[in-house]
Amino acid sequence: MPHAVTVRHNFETGHRLPHLPGKCQSLHGHSWWTDVTVEAPDLSHAGMVVEFGPFKKQLRRWIDEHLDHGLMLGPDDPLLPVLLQYGMKVHQVPGWPTVENVAALLARVAGDALFDLVRAPGARVTHVRVSETHVNAATWTAQ
Repeated sequence: MPHAVTVRHNFETGHRLPHLPGKCQSLHGHSWWTDVTVEAPDLSHAGMVVEFGPFKKQLRRWIDEHLDHGLMLGPDDPLLPVLLQYGMKVHQVPGWPTVENVAALLARVAGDALFDLVRAPGARVTHVRVSETHVNAATWTAQ
């Protein structure tokens, strides 16, 4: 696909990976960054892949409402019911909140955001990169 646009956003979120050995079993947080790329074979009649404003607004709103200054936990995490009982902002990530699963989650969210927006024919999310630190990142790529 010859045309692409990328939207970037950051969020502060905690998570834990109790199913893995090591320090990530403990509840901890990161300054996460995501880059979401939408591609299209041709530009729309207005000369764009997707209008940045509405796409950024929907993607950022979802991230801010569900992830920013909250926690991401797996659905089987024993902390989940306790934290929900106390009204904590918790988002259940399918599987566990690994950076790989967070990239896949944001790919789905971004794809849903595109659904109602003015966009070029065939525009779709093709690439999501999520960084949980300056040195650790994962990429989701459409097949």
